[in-house]
Amino acid sequence: MLSHLGDWRRTHMCSDLNSKNVGENVCVMGWVNRRRDHGGVIFIDLRDRTGILQVVLNPEINKEAHDIADAVRNEFVIAVKGKVERRPEGTINEKIPTGEIEIIVSEIKMLNNSKTPPFMIEENTNVGEDVRLKYRYLDLRRPNLQKNIIMRHNLIRTMREYLYSKGFLDIETPFLTKSTPEGARDYLVPSRVNPGKFYALPQSPQMFKQLLMISGYDKYFQVVRCFRDEDLRADRQPEFTQLDMEMSFIDKNDLMDLIEGLFVEIFDKIAGVKIQRPFPVMTYTEAMEKYSHDAPDTRFELFTKTINEHVANCGFKVFSDAIKEGGIVKAINAKGAGTFSRKEIDEITDYAISLGAKGLAYIKINDDGLQSPIVKFLGEDLSNKLVKLMDGEVGDIIFFGAGEKSTVNLFMSKVRLDLGRRLGLIDKSKYNFTWVIDFPLLEWDKEEKRYAAVHHPFTAPVDEDIPLFDTDPLKIRAKAYDLVLNGSEIGGGSIRIHRSDIQEKMFNILGLSKEECDLKFGFFIEALKYGTPPHGGIAFGVDRISAILAGADSIRDVIAFPKTQRATDLMSDAPNRVDNKQLKELSIKLDIIEEK
Repeated sequence: MLSHLGDWRRTHMCSDLNSKNVGENVCVMGWVNRRRDHGGVIFIDLRDRTGILQVVLNPEINKEAHDIADAVRNEFVIAVKGKVERRPEGTINEKIPTGEIEIIVSEIKMLNNSKTPPFMIEENTNVGEDVRLKYRYLDLRRPNLQKNIIMRHNLIRTMREYLYSKGFLDIETPFLTKSTPEGARDYLVPSRVNPGKFYALPQSPQMFKQLLMISGYDKYFQVVRCFRDEDLRADRQPEFTQLDMEMSFIDKNDLMDLIEGLFVEIFDKIAGVKIQRPFPVMTYTEAMEKYSHDAPDTRFELFTKTINEHVANCGFKVFSDAIKEGGIVKAINAKGAGTFSRKEIDEITDYAISLGAKGLAYIKINDDGLQSPIVKFLGEDLSNKLVKLMDGEVGDIIFFGAGEKSTVNLFMSKVRLDLGRRLGLIDKSKYNFTWVIDFPLLEWDKEEKRYAAVHHPFTAPVDEDIPLFDTDPLKIRAKAYDLVLNGSEIGGGSIRIHRSDIQEKMFNILGLSKEECDLKFGFFIEALKYGTPPHGGIAFGVDRISAILAGADSIRDVIAFPKTQRATDLMSDAPNRVDNKQLKELSIKLDIIEEK
């Protein structure tokens, strides 16, 4: 018989109880994780979000309670009253915190029953992710997911408390704003009261947090939802959470010092790991040369190296032609990879090709000389010179990539990581933080045939590089900084442009006309003219940081209700179609082919 709580009140969560509570009368509530009948005595593993507690129903103590327990099944919701007792000798379960005790039940209430779940509510389940996402409310009962979500709560709490202690103000900014170019598609929201006009959901609170600096709130932060309509992968969601902050009257060193203190606190409190500071700092140029990536995994030292000057006029046309066409040739010495089979070398080559490479050349260093199909084109002298350049020794394989610069850096960075895994060089117990600074301010967009901002159009240029706007824009360095952890960019920011003349110069180099600037940023450019202080900020991906702390492969495992890689919610069936009445109220007419 199902019951309401009535005058029953929970006195403890399951894992609140231990041997110190022996002899106490308690009331606990939760879900039936498992029910066992041992010769008339029923044992129930009761579960709540804190853990599991064994409760015992003996017909000699209360026959009615025993009869009720006889009907319960997994995931039924029950409440029990009883006395905490030590478990009999030989029955202690050391795998759980409550393993020394049990509750001898005097009363039981059946609060609700349950259908048979589509999968077992247990730590590891073999059911596919689509099924788990469809029944996410059940998936979230599993102990490992509950652990992740609670850890995320503690992470955000630690972030807030640290920033409160540093004098920051927690200020909200609007979700319904105007569409501005920030690098990804906006999610648009039609306005019913302003027919034909649209709000945009924010990709970040960028302009608003800068406006708060203009308004005099010199230390701002918020844990904020952001939205980007882009193709998804394991570490992206259409809606995501950022720790967003901004400070006035600072330079990058002030901000970096503050952030290092934050992450020392986070890893101490959440992971029990002592992080050493100051964090290493490297320039963008160094990161791209040594790691072929601007978010380097510094836990191991297989470095890439550009070798253009050595092979520009060599007899191997793959190398020489790439350089003539403005590309690069890079090499990496896989120390100790001489044991790789031909099959493994082919797998690495195929992986590079899948990332855009036309192939992957190699030189294998054996006891009896060099083994490679390219040595005959390079010649013995140049081949030996390259081996020496790359510190090659017997037992090593040197891999080479050639082609367009960005493509080579992409596949060589991925090959480096693949080699690190194959050679067992990555210590997964390490947490290596690295600051990357001095990014280029601009890049050339070949498709649009114009300059584009590497970060966003409000990033300040390095002061001494400002004259390069008129002579060599691609050489301008940005006052930007990214924080990288184990090869993942967990946050990025910059010192902002605080002078309206420099901001207008930035908009001009990006090819925005005065009319476009006024239309998209007019209010912001006007605000910069009213005593804007020097300021800067940074934003961190809470989802990504949570996934790293949880050791999760996907950020979906640290988000309560995530979307799939097609940006759909399998549980609620969002997005869905709306009826014509709603569309008419929003002055929207659809021109799409109806699904059959």
